Amino acid sequence: MVKFLVIRFSSIGDIVLTTPVIRCLKTQVEGAEIYYLTKKCFSPILKGNPYIDRILEYDNNLDSLIKEARKENIHYLIDLHNNIRSFTVKKSLGLLSFSLNKINLQKWLIVNLKINKLPNAHIVDRYLETARLFDIKNDGKGLDYFIPEEDRVDISTLPLPFQNGYIAFAIGAKHNTKKLPVEKIINICKNLNYPVVILGGKEDKKNGVIIKNELNNIFNGCGEFNINQSASIVKQSKLIIAHDTGLMHIAAAFKKIIISVWGNTIPEFGMYPYLPADESRIFEIKGLPCRPCSKLGKQKCPKKHFKCMNDINEEELANYVKQVMPSIR
Repeated sequence: MVKFLVIRFSSIGDIVLTTPVIRCLKTQVEGAEIYYLTKKCFSPILKGNPYIDRILEYDNNLDSLIKEARKENIHYLIDLHNNIRSFTVKKSLGLLSFSLNKINLQKWLIVNLKINKLPNAHIVDRYLETARLFDIKNDGKGLDYFIPEEDRVDISTLPLPFQNGYIAFAIGAKHNTKKLPVEKIINICKNLNYPVVILGGKEDKKNGVIIKNELNNIFNGCGEFNINQSASIVKQSKLIIAHDTGLMHIAAAFKKIIISVWGNTIPEFGMYPYLPADESRIFEIKGLPCRPCSKLGKQKCPKKHFKCMNDINEEELANYVKQVMPSIR
């Protein structure tokens, strides 16, 4: 028996992107047991994952968590977060550990000097690289997301026009510079002429109401579903339109067609959709001298013009969606 502790405290998309490491360790290392340490609020994302033997939940008490981890007699630690908190866990447990290279210097160069020294590698491949000592190979199966039975949404409970198929539109993101302005979302949905379920957190509910009030083909799911229920809505959708955020990566786990819209962040950071459906497409404004302005996002555009999102062509995006829709069963 070989016990691994995998650490990724947050957030939704980052945790989903670690699932190939979990699966490959579990299926390729004989006798592997997988323990996963994450924040308590994100543990539902992993609740149904059959490759995890136990989830250790961080709830603002690191000392008790470390004591709990010690009881498991873990052999190796895979640190896929590599921050001060995970360093504290590594130091306290004293295990042989392997940590993600966060390429912070390369990110700083592209954000501040627009010098691109970023590796041509997806974050999934860099996550897998941390476990190279154990001879695991990328199995090519992509991301995992397992929805617990109690969180599966019966789409027959949606309004009748949505029961025969709908587009999911994830309108939220943690940072405003990663989100399309509301008026552009309205214009896209108006051009689709197809039922659209908009998804987001409680913080997106106000925008959801604005969008719903402007259009008849909208079901406002913002703040109405937990993360697993939102995943269920995504899984049953025809395709998804999403910003660079967690639901985009959840959609990739289901091999959905993903129309991803990028603002201040760039796919070159290595966080673009991983092995989605072939018809997936990235919409972004290339060549802006100010982009990327941050590796994560900001609350408002530092230049005040917000061209990275304002210049996205709504009609072109909607037309592409309508172009691929007939090919979806």
